[in-house]
Amino acid sequence: MFRQHHAALTGDMTYSEPSCITVYGCGPDEAALFRELAPRFGVTPVITDAPVSEANADLASGSRSISVGHKTSIANSALLALGRAGVTYMSTRSIGCNHIDVEYADSVGITVGNVSYSPDSVADFTLMQMLMAVRDAKSIVRSADVHDYRLNEVRGRELRDLTVGVIGTGRIGTAVVDRLRGFGCRILAHDNHPKAPAEYVSLDELLQQSDMVTLHAPLTPDTYHLLDRQRIEQMKQGALVVNTGRGALIDTEALVSALESGRLGGAALDVVEGEEGIFYADCRRRPVESKSLLRLQELPNVLISPHTAYYTDHALRDTVENSLTNCLKFENGSQHG
Repeated sequence: MFRQHHAALTGDMTYSEPSCITVYGCGPDEAALFRELAPRFGVTPVITDAPVSEANADLASGSRSISVGHKTSIANSALLALGRAGVTYMSTRSIGCNHIDVEYADSVGITVGNVSYSPDSVADFTLMQMLMAVRDAKSIVRSADVHDYRLNEVRGRELRDLTVGVIGTGRIGTAVVDRLRGFGCRILAHDNHPKAPAEYVSLDELLQQSDMVTLHAPLTPDTYHLLDRQRIEQMKQGALVVNTGRGALIDTEALVSALESGRLGGAALDVVEGEEGIFYADCRRRPVESKSLLRLQELPNVLISPHTAYYTDHALRDTVENSLTNCLKFENGSQHG
């Protein structure tokens, strides 16, 4: 069963026996934080920058709990090997867990938990993308880089004159709504559990009325290609799309077609379908296999960033702290579903 944790590290938590936690897919900045924080809880971290796999599952021998990154999908064969190595809990250092087959993990005795981190990181980045999109910032900066300082052919718009549709109002979506209120725009929202200070409407109505749509829904079988060809056709002529959620929330082929035809006015994408193996890698000297990503980057009205909205010092510290906390709470039988 997938148990979602929103724990925060507290200084008064004590544990009677030292714990060993294996940390997979750990970059240098995360590793430094794990080494700083783990001793406070009597934890000995075994750290590797390699993503978890069947081949390195034995690194977790002696660890009932492990921490994994979100950048690489975890194969079922790796989950089986981890279960055989004695792992019973896996904390993914992300809000989403679409890179893990949670049901299969449960079948081999591994509970999967996510972490919370500062929603402000993604919310701030989302607002930046919105402002860049409505001011056609990509074209302006590219022109200035080649010393063309004429006014841009496309006049910018002001957020206060627009209707912005927010799909998904969890912690991040709600933080985006809070920021948008300061700009004075009309805010529409769609979520099965309304809780943000916005005008909630059906998804169809949101798409038909919004000048800009921003996606903050989790990726599930129900939300896969949430914006498909049919729903994109429902959107206002010239509308903008912002996605800092998950790439597969959008049917990329349909998006490219709508952008090329002028049906949509632009997009700002921090996540892209098929980004795995491309984002977080240095691709300057090797070909990028994703034709849709290459086409999106060619378009003058599309902003692409490499899944970096979450990446702030505050959020990264939250992620490491809460991954440690969740592992220790599970081992002590105090986790909450």
